[in-house]
Amino acid sequence: MNADPLNHEAANPQENLSAARQNDPVRATESRLLEIRREAETKGKVETIGVRPPGAPFPIASPETGYYGIHMLKEPQWTAEIPLYFFVGGAAGAAATIGTIADWTGFDEKVARDARWVTTLGAIASSALLISDLGRPSRFLNMLRMFKPQSPMSMGAWTLAAFGTFSGANLFAQLVQDRFGSNAVVSVLKNSSQALTMLFGLPLHNYTGVLIGATAIPVWNHNIRSLPIHFGTSGLEAGTSILELMGNLDSSALNLIGIGSCALETYEGYHLERKRDPVVNEPLKHGVSGWITRAGGVLSGPVPLALRLAALVMGGRAKNLRRAAAWSGVAGSLLTRYGWVRAGHASARDYRLPLGMKDTKVPRSLEKLQSKPKVPQVKAAV
Repeated sequence: MNADPLNHEAANPQENLSAARQNDPVRATESRLLEIRREAETKGKVETIGVRPPGAPFPIASPETGYYGIHMLKEPQWTAEIPLYFFVGGAAGAAATIGTIADWTGFDEKVARDARWVTTLGAIASSALLISDLGRPSRFLNMLRMFKPQSPMSMGAWTLAAFGTFSGANLFAQLVQDRFGSNAVVSVLKNSSQALTMLFGLPLHNYTGVLIGATAIPVWNHNIRSLPIHFGTSGLEAGTSILELMGNLDSSALNLIGIGSCALETYEGYHLERKRDPVVNEPLKHGVSGWITRAGGVLSGPVPLALRLAALVMGGRAKNLRRAAAWSGVAGSLLTRYGWVRAGHASARDYRLPLGMKDTKVPRSLEKLQSKPKVPQVKAAV
């Protein structure tokens, strides 16, 4: 009896697939699909390389280039004014709090007066920087058409508008009092505007950490819990340092505030370095953004901390040490903002992070695809 052809085909699948490839292109394609299905069923994945014609201009998808060289997230569209806005707003908000406490306690009237100038000029500069990034003033006014408590950007715009209004009123009351003397109306305006300036200065000095942490940029969102504290202490150090550089190097209270902010910045830098997530935090430790961020951390953390502690025990050189610590704190706070923004650009370009990929090695099945294909030489017929 003749053997059953169906049983013979099932008994020798590899021979039939090879014969199908040679005799019938359609069956060859079907047999290739069958092999892929079997490989997926047995191994759970397909490691076989796809077909790419030699010399074809098709882009290659690989772990090195991402999805055809296109990253999944858009980079931040902010201009260079935004990191400076972060710095100025943080320093102005912190100075408002320091000045208000100094005025209420009567500890140092000069610190309180200088803080009014810092807050008002900081509010004006912050508004100008934000409008410059937006392109025209009407866009900033359009941001005030809505009040969305769940939006850090909306709350930040309203906080800046209120902070600028009340800080300007507080400085105006001080100038009127200096020129014409104090009366009930001026006192009420001065005290109420000063309290409201501090009220809105507290969120202004660290809301930018919430703003960038609430985005989809991996390196920002991953550090959303520590960014508000990080930006807040950095702004506090910048505000303290600016007040010291305005002729308040004798204030022991400012030095103690500076020591506390520097200690918190030192701890934050140590915390970032100890995090065991090298892929997500890679922009904070490598490349240009890593150098800027680490330089900012050193200049705003251990360097001014050591100088301020030394100023406590030094005599005649204490002012020079505190002046150096203040300049270091201002530079470190500014570099910190630019470093984090630049790290956000680098993080958005890394396609692995949105996908949660930890392995950075290139699979062997894709090594051939990354190599330059050789174009076969075809001889012309004579």
